[in-house]
Amino acid sequence: MDHAKPLPSYLVQRYHGWKATTYSENKAWYRRLAEDGQRPRAMVVSCCDSRVHVTSIFGADQGEFFIHRNIANLVPPYEPDGEPHGTSAAVEFAVTALKVAHLIVLGHSNCGGVNGCHAMCSGKAPELEEKSSFVGRWMDILRPGYERVVSIPDETQQLRALEKEAVLVSLENLMSFPFVKEAVEQERLSLHGLWTDVGEGALQQYNPDSSIFEEI
Repeated sequence: MDHAKPLPSYLVQRYHGWKATTYSENKAWYRRLAEDGQRPRAMVVSCCDSRVHVTSIFGADQGEFFIHRNIANLVPPYEPDGEPHGTSAAVEFAVTALKVAHLIVLGHSNCGGVNGCHAMCSGKAPELEEKSSFVGRWMDILRPGYERVVSIPDETQQLRALEKEAVLVSLENLMSFPFVKEAVEQERLSLHGLWTDVGEGALQQYNPDSSIFEEI
């Protein structure tokens, strides 16, 4: 591990500031979390994008959300092939071990991963078609969503629609997991699709009755 370096000084300073204030003022709560284990009520699948701050959006406390982040907040289909699957493992743990009551997929505006998928599927990013592209192969999950929006004439609207398709494709794929499907059918788990506009601070939720995202 010779390539590992010490943290940048500004992060060290921020840590000491947190330890002296937030931690010190809530020491009993942090120790309780450590000793009693986590009991999150919800799992959130969100994008890696640094502009998406899940806990801030919902004013969540530490220990409240089980959060999994990946490129474009995607959940792949159920594939029990014996290979490593990080997102699928997180979903399995949340549903079968933590027994969360809610599973939320949170998409967002100006998503770089979605933009890359659009460019790849429209032939503008051949480098993402390469087998060696981790991003490209991950964004293959969203290809069905691209096919559903490709007929939209305006490219800006097409991209916005594809961002929301990333949420819908993930919800569809979640139901391919037997343990998710069973929990939903037994009403032990509810699935939720959300999309947030980073610049406007808006939050929309998918309404399956109207098949549209509606402002919260």
